[in-house]
Amino acid sequence: MGDFVYICAMRIDIITVLPELLESPLNASILKRAQEKGLVELVVHNLRDYSTNKQKSVDDYAFGGGAGMVMQIQPIADCIEKLKTERTYDEIIYMTPDGETMKQGMVNKLSLKENLIILAGHYKGVDQRVRDLFITKEISIGDFVLTGGELPAAILADAIIRLIPGVISDETSALTDSFQDNLLAPPVYTRPEEYRGLKVPDILLSGDHKKIEAWREEEALKRTEERRPDLLN
Repeated sequence: MGDFVYICAMRIDIITVLPELLESPLNASILKRAQEKGLVELVVHNLRDYSTNKQKSVDDYAFGGGAGMVMQIQPIADCIEKLKTERTYDEIIYMTPDGETMKQGMVNKLSLKENLIILAGHYKGVDQRVRDLFITKEISIGDFVLTGGELPAAILADAIIRLIPGVISDETSALTDSFQDNLLAPPVYTRPEEYRGLKVPDILLSGDHKKIEAWREEEALKRTEERRPDLLN
């Protein structure tokens, strides 16, 4: 690798009990290139490395009984506190089904931060004292439950990183995505101009950029009214 040192614009630390689930999504395609360019540093921490028992377990039965196991506070606290001795974090995020629903505006704001910690929940969740003492933001990717917070953490990281200047070669592309202006994106077309009797709208072939932009705005509004009228409210 040599002695070249990247100056990173952002660092994201992800704490998880299953680091292997994050290896592929965080080390491929655009996210891989963003790290190679030094635009972001992604570090995954195995929570079991902070366990103090021989079995390296990080969960225990819930006080008061009930089904499922609960993530213990000690390993999480030790990991977060170690990281906080090394740098200042703008947010410590917990991925949980009962968090604030992830929206594009939220992601936009997080993309402007410098250092983030993302804690991937597991089992029945974390000891409430973790949330009371350390967590500054709780995020849900939707009203459903997965087997763990690893995939939601990867989704959040992906959504944030793609907004960092230089990550996507055409930066205007990210600015015209769905939800950036509370509208869904309009239809898009590429070659061939006709396929099985379906033709590309003539306006897109006209070369009149002002009319094309007006058409796209109209189609975005129409699509939003049909599919997500709640966004217009």
